[in-house]
Amino acid sequence: MLNKLFSYFSEDIAIDLGTANSRVYVRGRGIIFQEPSVVAVNQKTGQILAIGADAKKMVGRTPTHVTAIRPLINGVISDFEVTEQMLRYFLEKAQKKKFILGPRPRVIIGIPCGVTEVEKKAAYDAAKNAGARQAFLIEEPMAAAIGARLPIEEAGGNFIVDIGGGTTEIAVISLGGTVIAKSLRIAGDKLNEDIINHSQEEYKLLIGERTAEEIKIAIGSAFPLKEKKEMPLRGRNLVTGLPEEILVSDEDIRKALEKSVRQIVSAVKLMIEETPPELLSDIMKRGIHLAGGGALLRRLDTLITKEIKIPTEIIDDPMTAVVRGAGLVLENLDELEKVLVGTEYLEPPQ
Repeated sequence: MLNKLFSYFSEDIAIDLGTANSRVYVRGRGIIFQEPSVVAVNQKTGQILAIGADAKKMVGRTPTHVTAIRPLINGVISDFEVTEQMLRYFLEKAQKKKFILGPRPRVIIGIPCGVTEVEKKAAYDAAKNAGARQAFLIEEPMAAAIGARLPIEEAGGNFIVDIGGGTTEIAVISLGGTVIAKSLRIAGDKLNEDIINHSQEEYKLLIGERTAEEIKIAIGSAFPLKEKKEMPLRGRNLVTGLPEEILVSDEDIRKALEKSVRQIVSAVKLMIEETPPELLSDIMKRGIHLAGGGALLRRLDTLITKEIKIPTEIIDDPMTAVVRGAGLVLENLDELEKVLVGTEYLEPPQ
């Protein structure tokens, strides 16, 4: 009875804890905000100076003793204490109702598929220490498939590719479970890195991560565009040391991204080859579904369709698919309990 009362009053929360951005869903209210997964830390005192959007503004602009860091690498916690502080900030910001003695919220967190038990435990402990009454984990491709409203509980194959900031998650889902899955550590951040490296090698121009991301979003593509796009690229000339601006085209950026994009396509192809024949038949009819911010890379769906010979489509609002799926599980925890990651330390839903 007490647990039901707690569940009624607490503002249960689902979090897509991403390498680049985190999104927060509150039960009954939907997605309420998203923030960059960045924390600014004073290295002299260990004090947290800013979290989220305020911390991201400091990237590349801080004095030597202040560091703007990402506490997650490839979707996995790399700095436990900072992640805990970031989660606590998200939970406090998300809770509209304040209770002196509780109740604290139940929290669902999305994690990459194929992480170790130690990495799962780190995510669970971070949520509990940040103030969760109960913590549950869900694999990101499963959450993305639920967020995309795919018929995951039917006896049929669903193929989902979730391209985030740190990882690309590829999974085949049937009967509410993952049949096969693969996590590839090539995603949005790697594409930004490719543009930075290409700029240095081809143009002798040093640019930052933010500039690389802006270029990728503005003119990046995986397959030739119908109309040529160009954009000024500004940075520091590595030879003269002076500021310089050059004009780059979508073809230039496509060349920079080609190797990483091909690795993602190859991983999709390998998963298709490993898929059981009956499920592959379903996938050929239902198609491949792209989720995550990386799905927005122009004509990536066209390239995958051409290479894999299976229709590929970008789901609606791909960037919020994981948190929407985790939120749907939160709203229907009794019915969808089986999609949560099973580990010996997680409590059953109450």
